[in-house]
Amino acid sequence: MSNDDIGVNPSTEPSFSALVDMALSRRTVLGGIAAAALVRQVDFSTPARAAGMAGPSLTFAEAPHSIGESHQVAPGYDASVLIRWGDKVLADAPAFDPLGQSAAAQARQFGYNNDFIGYCPLPLGSGASDHGLLVVNHEYTDSWLMFPGLTEKDGATKVTREQAQIELAAHGLSVIEIRRLNGHWRVVEDSAYARRITLDTAMAVSGPAAGHGRLKTKDDPSGRLVLGTLNNCAGGLTPWGTILTAEENFHQYFAGVPQGPEAAAHKRLGLVGKPEYSWGQYFDRFDVTREPNEPNRFGWLVEVDPYDPKAQPVKRTALGRFKHEAANVVVNANGRVSVYSGDDERFEYLYRFVSRDRVDLLNRANNRRLLDDGILYAAKFHADGRLIWLPLIFGNGPLNPGNGFHSQADVVIEARRAADLMGATPMDRPEDVETNPVTGKVYMMCTNNTNRKAEQTDAANPRANNVHGHVIEMVPPMVDGQPDHTALDYTWSVFLLAGPKGQGRYHPETSESGWMSAPDNLAFDPAGRLWISTDQGSAQATNNIPDGMYAMETEGPFRALSKFFYACPRGAEMCGPMFTPDGKTLFVAVQHPGENKGSTFDAPSTRFPDFQPGMPPRPSVVAITKKDGGVIGS
Repeated sequence: MSNDDIGVNPSTEPSFSALVDMALSRRTVLGGIAAAALVRQVDFSTPARAAGMAGPSLTFAEAPHSIGESHQVAPGYDASVLIRWGDKVLADAPAFDPLGQSAAAQARQFGYNNDFIGYCPLPLGSGASDHGLLVVNHEYTDSWLMFPGLTEKDGATKVTREQAQIELAAHGLSVIEIRRLNGHWRVVEDSAYARRITLDTAMAVSGPAAGHGRLKTKDDPSGRLVLGTLNNCAGGLTPWGTILTAEENFHQYFAGVPQGPEAAAHKRLGLVGKPEYSWGQYFDRFDVTREPNEPNRFGWLVEVDPYDPKAQPVKRTALGRFKHEAANVVVNANGRVSVYSGDDERFEYLYRFVSRDRVDLLNRANNRRLLDDGILYAAKFHADGRLIWLPLIFGNGPLNPGNGFHSQADVVIEARRAADLMGATPMDRPEDVETNPVTGKVYMMCTNNTNRKAEQTDAANPRANNVHGHVIEMVPPMVDGQPDHTALDYTWSVFLLAGPKGQGRYHPETSESGWMSAPDNLAFDPAGRLWISTDQGSAQATNNIPDGMYAMETEGPFRALSKFFYACPRGAEMCGPMFTPDGKTLFVAVQHPGENKGSTFDAPSTRFPDFQPGMPPRPSVVAITKKDGGVIGS
């Protein structure tokens, strides 16, 4: 969205971009183990691929690197729409009627702007690749593409109360059951697992901030029960079969100029009384002059159990409050888990949480409070290639009453300010962060930062006005033959610099179709190959390339040889890449098709995916398979 990166960090730490080129040539090879839906052991004594291979393992011919009204995929592959905005989720949902929408219908239908996709095999723990649940985030709504008669500037002023209620219902998550039969994926109708989570869904609050006065409101004097979840961007899977959904740009929903004791904290998160939505006109909870603590109840990671439709979601406050992008879990050799999450805004930070206790992979109920106790860290990158994790603990250094921190609750509520004071490194919109399941290295997408000034760079890294972004590779130390994602000291290097060939840095054999801009989300296939999705925003037209999926190897002679695999339709962003365990299906989320200048419900720039008169563009989940039934990419 246009307000993803408004830039409110007052930190004087050196810009992350000033450190990048110093480490471009440094390469450290270590191993690791990641855990998401499946925990598996990796033999770190052998390389991921045999030496002397004649060519790259990614053998597909590239998709057209051009913007069109529909999506495009590499030759030899099928890309089929699985579910669209407005399609049935619950059994009693009505058919989608774009001119007859209602909040009651939307609360039973697939929500808007699908982002994170989590594939959860059925039955639980089976590793099945032909039957499972999809958990899908619904990040935000585009009123001018949802309702007739509106333009992009009308979202905060002309949306009616009834339309606002539809928007509320279109946020949250959807859980659907899917099955692959005869090579084709289908949604299982009337599934007992089907669920919509909206802004009417009651959620518990756990961890240090639960019950704290700064989370209490008129409707919830306990500070322990929040209605709904907002702006759910990316997420992650846990090894005990739940998902973590990340609350990101929640600031844009709140009207009213912040006053009183929370004013500075709200400003640090971009809440300045200029909402993108009309909700504050109609609902007191979205007006900070009436409910000044309500924003403190968003910006968390939320744990959801897709296997139990009656399970109450839980906001895990120990993992900190900021504009979360993703939440990816790694199991360490000692059984403790680490969770990586980026804060998606210009000059913000990378975070890591390490649990106090050990995961129980035999009894999932024993992990119910695993993410409530542990240590939250922010990352500091050094020019010599060291990465230091700074603990954000009440009483540690400046995190004391003299600076307004009176408990760990204050630290997690104001995680950004805590990271400021501890000296974390401001980065260029750190988004998705995930661990390679084969090598154990950690990869972070830095989407872009057009606010970076020349004086924040150096001669070795002259990329002021960082339009295109870059990818960082981080390596934890080895302990007893396994990577230690609890260690305080890592190493890091730049994996690639995005941008057109000649500006970006990739493998030299990367084709003209392989260059990307604005890396955003990522996924690893079972072979440990990196797949990157992009989000150029309004720069899509300037760059004249679509958003989509790129694939590359991370080790060996073809490291960072980027190949273009899938192109989104006009105006769309690529989100939610997720592989089935066998690597034979890649699910992707086509978000906000038609979201480009001048496009409206009445005259959209594309009518993807239906292409029917009167039907607006509809965000959709797409299932990609190889026509010969083989592994994606190979």
